Amino acid sequence: MSGQVETADVIVVGAGPGGASTAAYLAAHGLDVLLLEKASFPRDKICGDGLTPRAVRELISLGVSIREEDGWHRTKGLRMLGGGVRMELDWPGNATFPPYGLVRTRMDLDEILARHAQSRGARLLERMNVSEPVLDHRGHICGVRAKVMGEDGRPTGQTREFRAQLVVAADGNSSRLSLTMDRPRRDDRPMGVAVRTYYRTPRHDDEYIESWLELWAKGEDGQQDVLMPGYGWIFPVGDGTANVGLGILDTAKDFGTFDYKDVMRRWVATMPAEWEFGEETQLGPIRGAALPMCFNRQPLYDRGLLLVGDAGGMVNPFNGEGIAEAMEAGRHTAEVVASALARATPGEREAVLQSYPGVMKESLGGYYMLGKQFATLIGNPEIMRLAVRYGLPRRALMRLLLKIMANLPQERGGGLDDRIINALSRATPAA
Repeated sequence: MSGQVETADVIVVGAGPGGASTAAYLAAHGLDVLLLEKASFPRDKICGDGLTPRAVRELISLGVSIREEDGWHRTKGLRMLGGGVRMELDWPGNATFPPYGLVRTRMDLDEILARHAQSRGARLLERMNVSEPVLDHRGHICGVRAKVMGEDGRPTGQTREFRAQLVVAADGNSSRLSLTMDRPRRDDRPMGVAVRTYYRTPRHDDEYIESWLELWAKGEDGQQDVLMPGYGWIFPVGDGTANVGLGILDTAKDFGTFDYKDVMRRWVATMPAEWEFGEETQLGPIRGAALPMCFNRQPLYDRGLLLVGDAGGMVNPFNGEGIAEAMEAGRHTAEVVASALARATPGEREAVLQSYPGVMKESLGGYYMLGKQFATLIGNPEIMRLAVRYGLPRRALMRLLLKIMANLPQERGGGLDDRIINALSRATPAA
């Protein structure tokens, strides 16, 4: 049965980091915002849980408390391993980005951000599984219909209808709203796959997150070491556990031809003993998720629907991070929407909304296309092997690479490396 139609200025579908940030900023602009989430908090998401300084900047901008005593594990930098080399690189820190990162499980993070949006004035409705858009006579979205889910995660048989002037799709990689509004995935953009699980470990409070650029495992004969596709990570959570996972890009020739979970088990079996990773310390199954990159759904605005986060393919192709970019998109979305809804006529309003794709492409588009080229290069295992062998021992080069991969150049001025990265991003055609 359908109940009474509920109205708002803006509907945001999906209360992950992108959706919650969008809702919080919109509410801070004085708009009436409905934030619809299909699950109920706390709920998990497949993720590495690592937050680079770029994501930390967004948390600070949003006004979220990130004190260590509140459960945030602070990181000094990245430890890179590959080609027989082990190198620790501190986060650079500059006038734009803080000199530290954070680790927080998505079980915690997403609820913190959703409750923060509530505290700003957004109306959060959980267990609302949005099933389809409501269209007006022009074919523009003017609302959504949602199935009401029970505490057991199953449909109750009830439906709800919500109406608004604009709708934001922040409903993840599968983005049902994007598909029904004619935004299919672009197959000329890279896509990644990541799998992860958690382990109890005495090194849970390590100050560095780890990136394994080569995944070695014992061969089937138990003797010969085998180099497997992908890269691995270990992100200490600070709560007695570490998030351990691996990722691979679809530019790799082995993409889709092997059992990712088996690769991870075989790689983890080679870990140094001090981590204490093993079946007896593993917490929960190995689970996987897709990583949509480089604005792989476009346009980012059309017919009343704006795309944010994974729904718009905003994962960083250099490092697989999507949280910073999703929160950044939420900030930009709110500014565009608030400006549009303050205009006097439908034509003026639409002109402002049409600027959103350009805003996002100016912010991330050139950088993403640099990343697309990078993803194509490292998809060749021989190039990746040479890069690890000859690049990793060179500290100055790796410091530059860290700044590029985590997108941490000072935005204005800065050193030569900052100016080079910004110039490259501006010179590359936007995604």
